[in-house]
Amino acid sequence: MRSSSPEAEVRVAVGSCLRCVATSRRNEETDRALRALARYLEDGDASASRRAEFNRAQYTRVLQVLVRTLSSDWFHSLCAERRKELWDTFFLKGPPDQALMMLLDSVNSISDSSGLEQCVRVLENFLSSGRVRVLLWSKCEGGSEHTDSARLRETVLGRLAALPTLAANRLHTHTPVLFLPQQYYQQLACDILATLEKTCQTLRVGQDCSLGFVAQLLGKVCMQGHGGLVCGMLAPHLSSLTRSDVLWQRVSCKLLENVPERWVESVITALIHNLHGASALSRVMGNLVLKNKKVTFVLTHKLLLLQYQHPTRLLRTVLGYLALEEGRRLLLRQVLQSVCEVWCNSSAVRHTPVEQQLYVSKALLLCVSLLNHTDIQELREELLQCMLGGVQCRLDSNIECVRRIGMVVGECLSQKLDPPTSQLKFQVTFDLSVSNREFLIILCCNVSYSLPSFSTSFFFVFLHSSFCLSCLSFLSDDDLTPYDMSHDQVKQKVTSPHYIRDCLEALMSSNDPERLELSLQVAEELLRKNISATREVSVKFTKVLLHLEDRYNTTGFYKLRQNAMVALAVMHTQPVVEYLTTEFYSLNYSLRQRLDILEVLALSAQELSEPIPDKRTGPHSVTPATTLELCGEVEHWRQVVEKRIQSKTRRISKGVSQPPKATPNRYAPVAGYFFFPLLRNYDRQQVTFDLLGNDHLVLGRLMHTLGLLMHLAINAPVSTQMGKALLDFVWAVRFHADQMVRRGVLFAVCAVFLSMPSENLLMEISDDLLENRAWLADIAENDPDADCRSLAMQSLVLLERNVKSHLKNPPLEA
Repeated sequence: MRSSSPEAEVRVAVGSCLRCVATSRRNEETDRALRALARYLEDGDASASRRAEFNRAQYTRVLQVLVRTLSSDWFHSLCAERRKELWDTFFLKGPPDQALMMLLDSVNSISDSSGLEQCVRVLENFLSSGRVRVLLWSKCEGGSEHTDSARLRETVLGRLAALPTLAANRLHTHTPVLFLPQQYYQQLACDILATLEKTCQTLRVGQDCSLGFVAQLLGKVCMQGHGGLVCGMLAPHLSSLTRSDVLWQRVSCKLLENVPERWVESVITALIHNLHGASALSRVMGNLVLKNKKVTFVLTHKLLLLQYQHPTRLLRTVLGYLALEEGRRLLLRQVLQSVCEVWCNSSAVRHTPVEQQLYVSKALLLCVSLLNHTDIQELREELLQCMLGGVQCRLDSNIECVRRIGMVVGECLSQKLDPPTSQLKFQVTFDLSVSNREFLIILCCNVSYSLPSFSTSFFFVFLHSSFCLSCLSFLSDDDLTPYDMSHDQVKQKVTSPHYIRDCLEALMSSNDPERLELSLQVAEELLRKNISATREVSVKFTKVLLHLEDRYNTTGFYKLRQNAMVALAVMHTQPVVEYLTTEFYSLNYSLRQRLDILEVLALSAQELSEPIPDKRTGPHSVTPATTLELCGEVEHWRQVVEKRIQSKTRRISKGVSQPPKATPNRYAPVAGYFFFPLLRNYDRQQVTFDLLGNDHLVLGRLMHTLGLLMHLAINAPVSTQMGKALLDFVWAVRFHADQMVRRGVLFAVCAVFLSMPSENLLMEISDDLLENRAWLADIAENDPDADCRSLAMQSLVLLERNVKSHLKNPPLEA
């Protein structure tokens, strides 16, 4: 038997229409199917039960099918009016929560296309046509009788609260203005107000409503940092509407009571900032401070004692709110006791900033001004103890402003608590012709004027005037117009030198840290740009840089100095390199200076070894120079050795590799100036330098540098002489106890085996060939350092390669 229930009828009818929309290629059939589905929307002619079933079980399915039609021929054949009628209307006249979810999901998932533009356009219409109000009211009407799941409510809540962020993450610079936070959250506040208005109207006719969803939305928005925008619009209207309408007061209080506890602080703080006066806060919030422990903590402790960035107006509002109702005055007395404990705490005076002490002083005076005669009599002893203790610990302070605050607050409290004959009087003076506001600013700026003492009338003006104690916080005065400093620039006392000699003079004799830093920063550029001027002072400039010390902790000092010395060595090579190599073995240099010399020599040699670009073919692609620090790393040695082995090893599968093409460079003619002076005097023990003794760190670095200089001289005419000298040098220290030195020795040996022509190499070591093999084999097998073993093995491979190459191609005899 066929079922005739509304659920089955709706399911069958909707299924038939959706199949037609999804499969039909005739536009007329699709149009008829969508018009049939439109019967179930808000203004359709379907019955209430069928419309409810459609909304519950079929609506989201219909939207999914419609989104899939965005790329169909049918959709692209629609004009603007027909799109609104047959496509847009389904999103604007159905359940708003489901429509919002589908639109946001579509915007997030659809790639850039006309379909995305269509979804964004409909989402704009959704917001501007008041559908959010419909959504909020759908969650309010009927009291707590809502059938939607908690998960759906939470998801809708999150999408509503974060819609600008979700849209911006997808649309980026193409985000419509309506989705921007300023416009969206102000409109959301208007929608919340409209929902509250409708709630009041419904309550007046005796029907139930629930504000839980709206309260959660308000809390979530404020928690995300948009409380200023929402409450800036919401608070003034609530203040006005609750002034003469008790029902509005009940609705407002109920709204805040329903805010989840984890978000209530954000809501309450934003409201207080945007409400003017304690009475407005009392009307909007009621006695929430007595019902909610989190609100009690925020109003009586956090805003007064833990935070101090709020304006004085907030203090007046909060404390006035506590004083307005008899039930809340007990909290005011508790606040006064807490503030007194902080104000007279000597540790707090010593360890809290002046701004916080000003803030607490304002709170103390405002609390006292709100006490009645009975309260003062009951709390007199406690207040006197607070006054005397707080004044004493502030008078002991070495900060003038703190002492003056203590005297001002002490006199004001004394005038309130003591008879005229026994009041405290300090020699705090000001001019009667100066306004109270200016007096307080002058007082905190440590400028004295003359007046016998404070008057009682001034105390009340001090507390109740429109500016009250805000002027006491002169460091953050809300009423003063700040200067526009957005375009200000830091002015330097000195300018960068434009000439080499000015730069040299500053480095030699200046005691100005800024001038020294600027000179060091531009030194390299000046030296490379002015060749003739650089050559005139190259050695002198090098000497100054070598002896220059980082006296002022200059940022990047050693790197800047090194770059300048490399520039000098490259621009005027021979005299500068001769100076550096001579100074390496001179007396009275620190180990750091000797290491600096080696680094500069290595870097300048690498730069000079780069191929000279051919003017006809344009510049070559040059590999950047590797610093000496990297040359000291084992991985770098391995890369160098492996690269050279691969380039000179025959492989059947790859064919015979071509030898590297020799190219002219600036290093080959001057390689001897870098290399040979470093081999002089290495075995001479000096007063401050023992290369073969305790200074093995410098010896290891010297080995690395010599190996690099040898490697860079490949194909140079002087490479044979360099290789001979280097082999003699390393042979003397090949059994050194320090592994760093042994690594340097093996690295130098690899460089020699790679760079010297094989026939010359074998002629040099022919007498010691077997001994060299035995030494390298012993290192490769028995050395405790793994890197030394690896380098020895590489050296053996290179030696065998040279031997085979020499035997295959013997030198021609005359």
